[in-house]
Amino acid sequence: MLHRARSVDAMTTTPAQPAHTHTSTPYALEHPARMSWAQLAPEVYKAMLRLDAAARKGLDPLLLELVKVRASQLNRCALCLDMHSKDALAAGESVERIIQLSAWDESRHFYTEKEIAAIELTEAITVLTDGFVPGDVYTRAVEHFEEAELAQLIAAITVINAWNRFGVATRQVPGHYTPGDLKH
Repeated sequence: MLHRARSVDAMTTTPAQPAHTHTSTPYALEHPARMSWAQLAPEVYKAMLRLDAAARKGLDPLLLELVKVRASQLNRCALCLDMHSKDALAAGESVERIIQLSAWDESRHFYTEKEIAAIELTEAITVLTDGFVPGDVYTRAVEHFEEAELAQLIAAITVINAWNRFGVATRQVPGHYTPGDLKH
């Protein structure tokens, strides 16, 4: 979900137009969202917007979008993948690096050591199968981030995971977000 201010309008179910139209095969029908949670729980939504704005402070915008895309891939949040891939592209990120992000460990040469540390930390916080963030992952993050910046990064990773859970639980629909439509 947003991670800029999200509007209820961004959660509509009007079919998205595919970027390519070279085939006559019809696309699958777009599923409707289960609910408009932002309208039904407006105080929670507003609190998430404030938390999101606070968590992003002091972080490089491109690094932040890489983190949001990676967490959204892991959580299978289609709305957030749509939003943050578009935001990353609008901010100047390359298509190649966004595509390679799902296989970053085999494509390390596309990313800086600092970005790799952030991606590793994102994965460790997002997938808590061991119940904790491994020491070596945390140590690499400490090597690349000042303490306050690391605290902000951990907050941003936590926030995108919360947005992902809202998006996945309520089956928010991707394909309708345009960068710049939503601002805080």
